[in-house]
Amino acid sequence: MNMLPKEIVKHLDDYIIGQDEAKKVIALALRNRYRRMQLSAEMQEEIMPKNILMIGSTGVGKTEIARRLAKMMNLPFVKVEASKYTEVGFVGRDVESMVRDLVYESISLVNKEYKKKISKQIDSEVIKIIVEKLIPPLPKGASEPSQKSFINAYNKMEEKVVSGKMDETVIELELPKKTKVEVLDSNLPIDMSSMQDSLNKMINGMNKEKIKKEVKIKIAKTLLRDGVSEKILDQESVKQEALKRAQDGGIIFLDEIDKIASGKSSKGNQDPSKEGVQRDLLPIVEGSSVHTKYGQIKTDHILFIAAGAFHISKPSDLLPELQGRFPLRVELSSLDEEALYKILTNTKNSLLKQYKALLGVEGVDLEFSDEAIREFAKLSVSANEKTEDIGARRLHTVIEKVLEDISYTADEHKGEKFKVTKELVIAKLKNIVEDEDIARYIL
Repeated sequence: MNMLPKEIVKHLDDYIIGQDEAKKVIALALRNRYRRMQLSAEMQEEIMPKNILMIGSTGVGKTEIARRLAKMMNLPFVKVEASKYTEVGFVGRDVESMVRDLVYESISLVNKEYKKKISKQIDSEVIKIIVEKLIPPLPKGASEPSQKSFINAYNKMEEKVVSGKMDETVIELELPKKTKVEVLDSNLPIDMSSMQDSLNKMINGMNKEKIKKEVKIKIAKTLLRDGVSEKILDQESVKQEALKRAQDGGIIFLDEIDKIASGKSSKGNQDPSKEGVQRDLLPIVEGSSVHTKYGQIKTDHILFIAAGAFHISKPSDLLPELQGRFPLRVELSSLDEEALYKILTNTKNSLLKQYKALLGVEGVDLEFSDEAIREFAKLSVSANEKTEDIGARRLHTVIEKVLEDISYTADEHKGEKFKVTKELVIAKLKNIVEDEDIARYIL
């Protein structure tokens, strides 16, 4: 987490074009979290996260900014849609389930990290199990020459297994009859969650019976890893670290918050997806304790990033108390032709690079002329103006439409070079974009 705001923005520039103000606000919010962790415990409790409200139409980079940030900082991150939740008392997901989702994500993240740390230990144990299958241990009371001979043979076999020379050799393994089954539902209340745990234990308790299976050593190395890592991994440490990380570094991205804003014409309390959800959200965002199957988690220092287009409603239509919990507001601008061009050319793993790689699998060398890329951007902006503005997502549609035929017959063009020109883009798209009725259905 120890990255300067400038470094965070620089990293985001590789993936998101423009939206400098939004990047700056989020970079500062994350840096302040790092600063808070360096203070005394007493001061840490006092400093609350500055939650962010992002306003902008779809496809301008709201979700991408938050997602890239969480990935870069290796923080627990969940994206949820506010419109999926209902007020307590109505059938549907309750708002506390988003915190439980965050904890599950944190457990998964820490599990991967811990497994990576003890990867050598896991590999060593797997190799030991396989070698012992190939060279059974000596009986007790074996003579000294026999022991020396055994150690020598064991070491040689271990070298062969590690190097992969024995990968095709078949050995017999004892494996659980059925794979582990786990029922997870973050929407269950805490008393039901304990029943869920009992159900999981019961199901997995029935799967203790083992079966013998003959497999190649190459496959055995993979099959044995899960069982070995479960034995070595300290699950209690994983749980404690995951809860701490979710509590102090977790990010919940609350999308479509404008869908729960109740305007003047709204029926207010009668609509379970509007004001009632806002009231239920308040304690979570303000700071409260939520019970999860891994323990209690305080939401005081979780960073909430809310986002919405606010085409129909306005941020002021939200409850005043909820508005006050999102003090940082940033408006994201619509994408113009130049921005879309840069998205196609300046971002890491851009759409064009993705299509080039996909067709490269079929042996087709795909190229795009600069004029063609400019035309993609121009026609995307035109389509956005004439129909709904879906931002950069329009690029997916127009590029797919142009490459449809070559992608379909790629197997017939193995070893060939295919260049996408401005003329091809115009031929495929211009008539569709100009006809507003057709554009609404096709693009």
